[in-house]
Amino acid sequence: MTVSVMWFRADLRLHDHGALRSALEAGADGVVPLFVLDEHFPAENMPVRAAYLARLLADFDERIDGLHVVRGRPEVEVPRVVRETGAASVHVTPGHTPYALRRDARVAEALGDVPLVAADSSYAVAPGTVRKGDGSAYKVFTPWFRAWQAQGSHPPVTAVRAHAVPWVRPGGSTPLPDVREIEGVDLPPAGEQAARAHWRRWLDDHVDDYDSERDRPDLDTTSRMSVHLKWGTIHPRTLLADLAERSSAGARAYERQLAFREFYADVLHEWPGSAFGYYNRDYERMQYDEPAGDFEAWREGRTGFPFIDAGMRQLLAQGWMHNRVRMAVASFLVKDLHLEWTHGARWFRERLVDADLANNQHGWQWVAGCGTDAAPYFRVFNPVGQGRRFDPDGAYIRRWVPELRGVQGRGVHEPWTLPDPPADYPPPLVDHAQERLEALRRHDALGG
Repeated sequence: MTVSVMWFRADLRLHDHGALRSALEAGADGVVPLFVLDEHFPAENMPVRAAYLARLLADFDERIDGLHVVRGRPEVEVPRVVRETGAASVHVTPGHTPYALRRDARVAEALGDVPLVAADSSYAVAPGTVRKGDGSAYKVFTPWFRAWQAQGSHPPVTAVRAHAVPWVRPGGSTPLPDVREIEGVDLPPAGEQAARAHWRRWLDDHVDDYDSERDRPDLDTTSRMSVHLKWGTIHPRTLLADLAERSSAGARAYERQLAFREFYADVLHEWPGSAFGYYNRDYERMQYDEPAGDFEAWREGRTGFPFIDAGMRQLLAQGWMHNRVRMAVASFLVKDLHLEWTHGARWFRERLVDADLANNQHGWQWVAGCGTDAAPYFRVFNPVGQGRRFDPDGAYIRRWVPELRGVQGRGVHEPWTLPDPPADYPPPLVDHAQERLEALRRHDALGG
C-alpha cells in the first residue's frame, strides 16, 4: 500500500489546497489527515485563538468524518504517525515564520528517508519570491507591490471532495480540544464553509464601496476576512480570482490590502529577527517608559479618549478590531504613553483571533516608526481627530462605550469639554498635544 500523510496546520480546508492535492497524488491507497497540537503554543498564552482553533478542529473533523489529532512535539509525533501507518511521504503547506521554519527542519531531519513535501504556499505569492532585478529583497511596499502584481499567482486549485478521499486513520487519536466559550468574547463563525459564505456575501454587498468605506469603523463594512486568511480556511488566491472579475475601485483597493499582508510576510521572511525585535534597530535606543497603570487603562479601554477606548473594548469583546482603529490605538500607546511597541504587539497576539505574526508585528512597527516606512515616526495620530474623521457621528464610539451613549452630537469625541461630562467615564489620561511634543523630543534625542 502507498500511504501519505497530510499534515494540516493553518490550512483546514478542501478548496484550493495544493498540499492536499499533492498528498492525494502520492497516497494512492490512503491519506492520513493529521493535526498536531503543538506544545510550543500553550493555550493559556493565546486563549482567544485557542478557543477559535477548537471550533475549527471540530468543524473540520466533522467535514472529513475524522481528523487524526495528536499532541506533543511535531518532530516526535509526525515520525511516529509515519511509522504506525507505513506512510511513504508527509505533505505540508510550508510555514514561513521563524518558528515554522525551525519546526519543519527538525521534522524533516527526524523523518530521515521519508520526504517532507512542502507543496504550494499559504500566500498567493510565496514569501521570498518577489525580488529586485539584482536578487535583493524590497524594503518599500509600492515597488514591491508592482513587482508582486507582475509576478501574479496561479489559479485556484481544484477542490477536493471529502467523501472521495481514501482517508486512513490510525488508532490512538487525541480527543479534540473542548469547544468552550471565552467569557465576554463573541467569536466569529469558524470553518471553510463559513469563510466561503461570508466572502460571497461581502463580495456581493460591499466590495465595490471598499475604497471609500474601508476606514470607517462606524459602518462596519470591511470584509473581516483576516481571521479566515490567518487560519487558512480560505486561500488568498481564491479571493484574488474573484476580485479579478470586478473592475471597481473597491476591488482594486482590496487587492492592495491583500498585498500588504503578503508584503509583511516577505519582510519577515527576509528579516526573521523582526518577528520580535526591531526592523530598524536604531529605535532600540529610544527612551521608553515602563508599563504601569496607564498600560492597564489602555488595555481595558479606560484612557478617556472615546475612539481609543471603543477600539480596545471591541478587541476584548470580539477578538477583533477595525484596522483603522488598530493604527490609532497603537499610535496612542507608543506616541502618547511612550511605551515600547512590543507591549502592545504582545497584547494583540493574546487577544486577537486573527493574530498573524508578520502582519501584527510589522503593523505595530510601522506605527512605532521602526518598520518599513521612509519617514514614519513623525506620523502621530490624534486620538480625537481620528474619531472625528472616521467615526463622524460617533456611532462606533456609542456602540462600544456605553457610558457615552447618552451624549448627543460630536461632543461624544471630547466628553470632557461638555458642561456636564458623564460621571462614569474617565477624564483623558494624558494631554495629547504635550505628549506629541514629548514623543518628537525623544525621537530627536536619538541623534538622527
